[in-house]
Amino acid sequence: MRVEAITVGLSEALEPVASVRAVPGCGLEGDRHFRPNGARPGGALTLIEAEVLEDVGLTGPQSRRQVVVRGVRLNDLVGERFTVGDVECLGVDLCEPCAHLESLTRPGIIDELVHRGGLNADILTAGTISVGDAVVVGSPAAAA
Repeated sequence: MRVEAITVGLSEALEPVASVRAVPGCGLEGDRHFRPNGARPGGALTLIEAEVLEDVGLTGPQSRRQVVVRGVRLNDLVGERFTVGDVECLGVDLCEPCAHLESLTRPGIIDELVHRGGLNADILTAGTISVGDAVVVGSPAAAA
Protein backbone atom coordinates (compact mmCIF):
# COMPACT_ATOMS: atom_id res chain seq x y z
CA MET A 1 0.00 0.00 0.00
CA ARG A 2 1.73 3.12 -1.22
CA VAL A 3 1.43 6.56 -2.78
CA GLU A 4 1.78 6.32 -6.53
CA ALA A 5 1.24 9.98 -7.54
CA ILE A 6 0.49 13.41 -6.09
CA THR A 7 -1.21 16.21 -8.01
CA VAL A 8 -1.69 19.72 -6.62
CA GLY A 9 -2.11 23.25 -7.87
CA LEU A 10 -4.65 25.81 -8.92
CA SER A 11 -7.84 24.43 -10.41
CA GLU A 12 -6.81 25.16 -13.99
CA ALA A 13 -3.16 24.17 -13.48
CA LEU A 14 -2.89 20.87 -11.62
CA GLU A 15 0.66 19.50 -11.68
CA PRO A 16 2.26 16.27 -10.51
CA VAL A 17 4.75 16.72 -7.67
CA ALA A 18 7.17 14.38 -5.90
CA SER A 19 6.12 15.55 -2.44
CA VAL A 20 3.86 18.06 -0.71
CA ARG A 21 3.57 19.49 2.79
CA ALA A 22 0.39 18.55 4.67
CA VAL A 23 -0.99 21.05 7.19
CA PRO A 24 -3.46 19.78 9.84
CA GLY A 25 -6.97 21.09 9.30
CA CYS A 26 -5.93 23.14 6.25
CA GLY A 27 -4.85 20.84 3.44
CA LEU A 28 -1.90 20.45 1.10
CA GLU A 29 0.26 23.55 0.62
CA GLY A 30 0.01 24.97 -2.89
CA ASP A 31 -3.27 23.23 -3.68
CA ARG A 32 -6.59 24.77 -4.67
CA HIS A 33 -8.29 23.16 -1.64
CA PHE A 34 -5.80 24.56 0.91
CA ARG A 35 -7.68 26.66 3.48
CA PRO A 36 -5.41 28.56 5.91
CA ASN A 37 -8.41 29.28 8.15
CA GLY A 38 -9.48 25.65 8.17
CA ALA A 39 -10.93 23.25 5.64
CA ARG A 40 -14.43 21.80 5.94
CA PRO A 41 -14.52 18.26 7.39
CA GLY A 42 -13.05 15.96 4.76
CA GLY A 43 -11.91 18.92 2.65
CA ALA A 44 -8.18 18.79 3.40
CA LEU A 45 -7.18 15.72 1.38
CA THR A 46 -8.60 13.63 -1.47
CA LEU A 47 -7.30 10.20 -2.43
CA ILE A 48 -8.18 7.74 -5.19
CA GLU A 49 -7.13 4.17 -5.99
CA ALA A 50 -4.75 3.67 -8.92
CA GLU A 51 -6.59 0.46 -9.75
CA VAL A 52 -9.85 2.39 -10.24
CA LEU A 53 -8.14 4.95 -12.47
CA GLU A 54 -6.74 2.15 -14.62
CA ASP A 55 -10.18 0.56 -14.85
CA VAL A 56 -11.88 3.77 -16.07
CA GLY A 57 -8.96 5.08 -18.13
CA LEU A 58 -8.21 8.30 -16.24
CA THR A 59 -4.96 9.75 -14.92
CA GLY A 60 -4.51 11.17 -11.43
CA PRO A 61 -4.73 14.79 -12.67
CA GLN A 62 -7.85 13.96 -14.73
CA SER A 63 -9.51 12.51 -11.61
CA ARG A 64 -8.93 15.82 -9.78
CA ARG A 65 -7.90 13.89 -6.65
CA GLN A 66 -4.70 14.92 -4.91
CA VAL A 67 -3.15 11.57 -3.98
CA VAL A 68 -3.25 8.34 -5.99
CA VAL A 69 -2.65 5.21 -3.91
CA ARG A 70 -2.19 1.57 -4.83
CA GLY A 71 -3.09 -1.52 -2.83
CA VAL A 72 -5.57 0.01 -0.38
CA ARG A 73 -9.38 -0.04 -0.45
CA LEU A 74 -10.23 3.57 0.30
CA ASN A 75 -13.94 2.91 0.91
CA ASP A 76 -12.89 0.87 3.95
CA LEU A 77 -11.19 3.93 5.46
CA VAL A 78 -14.34 6.00 6.06
CA GLY A 79 -14.28 6.69 9.81
CA GLU A 80 -10.78 5.21 10.16
CA ARG A 81 -7.40 6.68 11.02
CA PHE A 82 -4.53 5.96 8.65
CA THR A 83 -1.12 7.37 7.83
CA VAL A 84 0.30 8.45 4.50
CA GLY A 85 4.04 8.58 5.08
CA ASP A 86 4.32 10.30 8.45
CA VAL A 87 1.03 12.21 8.10
CA GLU A 88 -1.89 10.94 10.16
CA CYS A 89 -5.28 11.26 8.50
CA LEU A 90 -8.93 10.45 9.18
CA GLY A 91 -11.21 9.16 6.44
CA VAL A 92 -14.38 11.28 6.47
CA ASP A 93 -16.53 10.23 3.51
CA LEU A 94 -16.50 8.95 -0.05
CA CYS A 95 -15.42 11.43 -2.72
CA GLU A 96 -18.19 10.82 -5.23
CA PRO A 97 -17.80 12.01 -8.84
CA CYS A 98 -19.61 15.18 -9.92
CA ALA A 99 -20.88 16.89 -13.06
CA HIS A 100 -17.78 19.13 -13.12
CA LEU A 101 -15.55 16.05 -13.37
CA GLU A 102 -17.71 14.71 -16.17
CA SER A 103 -17.51 18.05 -18.03
CA LEU A 104 -13.70 17.87 -17.85
CA THR A 105 -13.41 14.21 -18.88
CA ARG A 106 -16.18 12.33 -20.71
CA PRO A 107 -19.86 11.46 -20.55
CA GLY A 108 -20.55 8.44 -18.35
CA ILE A 109 -17.63 8.90 -15.96
CA ILE A 110 -20.01 9.63 -13.08
CA ASP A 111 -21.62 6.21 -13.46
CA GLU A 112 -18.21 4.54 -13.80
CA LEU A 113 -16.93 6.14 -10.58
CA VAL A 114 -19.99 5.97 -8.30
CA HIS A 115 -18.80 4.61 -4.93
CA ARG A 116 -15.24 4.32 -6.38
CA GLY A 117 -14.35 8.00 -6.75
CA GLY A 118 -12.02 8.08 -3.78
CA LEU A 119 -11.93 9.33 -0.21
CA ASN A 120 -12.24 12.74 1.45
CA ALA A 121 -10.02 12.93 4.51
CA ASP A 122 -8.87 15.23 7.29
CA ILE A 123 -5.18 15.81 7.94
CA LEU A 124 -4.49 15.34 11.67
CA THR A 125 -0.70 15.82 11.87
CA ALA A 126 1.78 17.94 9.94
CA GLY A 127 4.29 16.35 7.65
CA THR A 128 5.26 15.64 4.09
CA ILE A 129 3.54 13.21 1.74
CA SER A 130 5.83 11.83 -0.96
CA VAL A 131 5.47 9.51 -3.92
CA GLY A 132 6.42 6.04 -2.69
CA ASP A 133 5.26 6.64 0.89
CA ALA A 134 3.49 3.77 2.63
CA VAL A 135 -0.21 3.97 3.46
CA VAL A 136 -0.81 2.31 6.83
CA VAL A 137 -4.28 1.69 8.18
CA GLY A 138 -4.82 2.33 11.89
CA SER A 139 -3.84 4.98 14.38
CA PRO A 140 -0.13 5.18 15.29
CA ALA A 141 -1.23 5.18 18.94
CA ALA A 142 -3.09 1.90 18.39
CA ALA A 143 0.02 0.34 16.86
CA ALA A 144 2.21 1.29 19.84
